[in-house]
Amino acid sequence: MKRRLYTLDVFTSKKFAGNPLAVITDGDGLSPAAMQSIAREMNLSETVFVQRPTNNRALARLRIFTTTAELPLAGHPVIGTWFLLAELGVVPASEGSVHILQQTGAGILPVEFTFHDGRPQLVTMTQKPAKFVAARLNRAALAAALGLKPADFDSILPLEFVSTGIPNLMLPLRSRSALAKIQVNTRALAQVLGRGGTMAYCFTPGPHGKVFARGMLPWGIVEDPATGSAAGSLGTYLVRHERLRAQETLTIMQGVEMKRPSEIRVEVTEERGRLVPKVSGSAVRIFEGHIEA
Repeated sequence: MKRRLYTLDVFTSKKFAGNPLAVITDGDGLSPAAMQSIAREMNLSETVFVQRPTNNRALARLRIFTTTAELPLAGHPVIGTWFLLAELGVVPASEGSVHILQQTGAGILPVEFTFHDGRPQLVTMTQKPAKFVAARLNRAALAAALGLKPADFDSILPLEFVSTGIPNLMLPLRSRSALAKIQVNTRALAQVLGRGGTMAYCFTPGPHGKVFARGMLPWGIVEDPATGSAAGSLGTYLVRHERLRAQETLTIMQGVEMKRPSEIRVEVTEERGRLVPKVSGSAVRIFEGHIEA
């Protein structure tokens, strides 16, 4: 049967920037194997299938697939899918803020929308409370896997695995020049990360409350132009290490070196001793049509 297919660029308001995403808006009745096949066909970092929720608290259920596996949660698929659903009228528009609940593999999580003149302007996802694990890695091997030297790493901030739904390695670098010269050996990076993290999220501070980042993957597409899950992890990491205050807005610039600039906003709250990130962004629709599935 024909199913409705859209593609969007996420964490940007400009076409052909940000992180591409495919969304099937009528995903009910598809088996996991069929969804995985479609995700391989799309050949993007993630493809989302929107389904009726199995929990009546949620407005919709999102199934998120990479080209190789299903993910419980990911940032740019959530932001992009809900931006699209708001444009399509699935989310009731109201001037100002609108709150709904979504069902994901990571549980029932809130989503907030900012509307203006009936159109979505910004989507904000609340991620899970951060979990921190010290990264006891071979620094020389990690540097070599990224085409760097250990001296390029920040000498004060630690290497740390952080998860707000998906574990990622937080890797602070000394300068933007170090960030710019990264050249990944995917096999070597996979060996160094092991099962600890999905990506190496390399970052360095910029001016005026900005951070510049690159999301380096040990598989497939090699580099991600915008990574909402890792952005949430980075926000909590910076609060934990006193480089960012709770409830202060962090702006992450990612994808610059790929010529797909992305802008991700993060705000971290403290809830009963736990750090909880809210990740915000916009999206722009690129393509719509049908796929036989």
